[in-house]
Amino acid sequence: MMNNLFSIFDPSTNLFNLPLNWISTFIGMLFIPLSFWFFPNRHYLLWNFISNKLHNEFKNLLGPNGINGSTLIFISLFFFILFNNFLGLFPYIFTSTSHLNMSLSLSLTLWLSFMIYGWLNNTQHMFIHMIPQGTPTILMPFMVLIETISNIIRPGTLAVRLTANMIAGHLLLTLLSNTGINMPNYLLIILITIQILLLILESAVAIIQSYVISILSTLYSSEVN
Repeated sequence: MMNNLFSIFDPSTNLFNLPLNWISTFIGMLFIPLSFWFFPNRHYLLWNFISNKLHNEFKNLLGPNGINGSTLIFISLFFFILFNNFLGLFPYIFTSTSHLNMSLSLSLTLWLSFMIYGWLNNTQHMFIHMIPQGTPTILMPFMVLIETISNIIRPGTLAVRLTANMIAGHLLLTLLSNTGINMPNYLLIILITIQILLLILESAVAIIQSYVISILSTLYSSEVN
């Protein structure tokens, strides 16, 4: 049962032994028509409104020492994860963000770039960040160890947070859909109502997770400046 349940996350489309499911990672770009980029419309205005709100918030988090244009990276990350989370809610579309190799690749790349930049350009600041202000001398070695461990596990926690939330919602929807095969009509209506509510909840989770990953990545970036 568990094998069949989790098999919904397995890549299943192959051509010449190459998995084509990962193409769905970039399929969100197909939903943006060419007219969007050249002629202002309501979709463009909505996109522009969200982008400006995110830009202002990320700019405040990065502070005055933030690199010019760095907010574009995190806005792009937000929309990239958002597209993939939403597309995974549609039938027969592969959910790439429910796989650790996808989410860990994103988080590990960002974390490594922050660490390399910080240690090369702000070495003294990185050492100071290891010990919070006011720490007693006797606790300093332990604080360095704790801060180092918490720093190392950051990409893993980002990846697991995104993957676990995506998997949990899909498993709930799959379990409910499998139980409704032999149900009477009045119970089936209740089940469909619950599934619709769950789908709305999963849509909210898709937005929230995109926002959380982007905000945390921005905070990690601000710590190295």
